[in-house]
Amino acid sequence: MNHFTSVHTVGIPVTDQDRALEFYTRTLGFTLVMDAPLPQLGGRWIVVAAPGGASLALTPATEAGTDTGIRLGTADAAAVHEYLNNEHVSTSGLLSWPGVPPMFTFQDVDGNTLYVAQD
Repeated sequence: MNHFTSVHTVGIPVTDQDRALEFYTRTLGFTLVMDAPLPQLGGRWIVVAAPGGASLALTPATEAGTDTGIRLGTADAAAVHEYLNNEHVSTSGLLSWPGVPPMFTFQDVDGNTLYVAQD
């Protein structure tokens, strides 16, 4: 029996929620969905989302820098790669093989690794 119907939000550990919020909204273009006090975790419950996509919770943490395993889709991986490089975001090289969508990785302001793949 399948009890689950979807994945709503994926958490990303961040050491400075304000800095992370600025990066995810201004640099990556995500939309702020929620920003509420969360004293139980020593910070706030901040949720950002890509248009039509799953949401990300920027959760307070004392350590970050993890491989999130999160794959972000885009219509043009090469253009996103160039944009992030121009914004001084740490990226891997753009990988592209015949029959495989172009892809690359990047690190957010806490060193968390995310993946980008062309749809």
